[in-house]
Amino acid sequence: MTAAETHLQQYIARHQEALNRLPELAPQVSAAALACVQALTGGGKLLTCGNGGSAADAQHFAAELTGRYRRERRPLPAIALTTDSSALTCIGNDYAFEEVFARQAQALVQPGDVLVGITTSGNSRNVVRALQVARERGGVTIAFTGEGGGEAAAHADIALRAPSTRTAHIQELHILMIHVLCETIDDAFVEDPTV
Repeated sequence: MTAAETHLQQYIARHQEALNRLPELAPQVSAAALACVQALTGGGKLLTCGNGGSAADAQHFAAELTGRYRRERRPLPAIALTTDSSALTCIGNDYAFEEVFARQAQALVQPGDVLVGITTSGNSRNVVRALQVARERGGVTIAFTGEGGGEAAAHADIALRAPSTRTAHIQELHILMIHVLCETIDDAFVEDPTV
């Protein structure tokens, strides 16, 4: 067996172990889906943030809502706070990197909106600060974290703690849960539910 084959088998085994524990999060995933649907049906919006791979996941989530996930429906209001390079560099330079999402949240979050913070460690200061500010402004906060939850879970109304300590597997479970949220959001907005 080659080294790559060995790594593949080990990787799949660790991924499957984490995946097998994901049903434990069903109540939290359901609560997150309900919060998103309530915000969107009530005229609110979703805002997402994260760093690195989690920034990509935040952008992916917002894009699935403004574009579409799987079924045809109207575009839904979602903003990834990770995409405006002028805002990020201005805030990072004039204030601090830990404020890059919080300052945007302060400007954009209205009561009833949902802010989704994604951080595999649960301790990304800029994500934690965004969750704090969104809560202060009357937003609903959802944190995607790793198993430990970190500081982000403490500042979230709903914490989705991926059952793994390995960053790669945490990210894989985050995107799976994001897709479940997208599917559930689609259910609330598609005109033909049989599609």
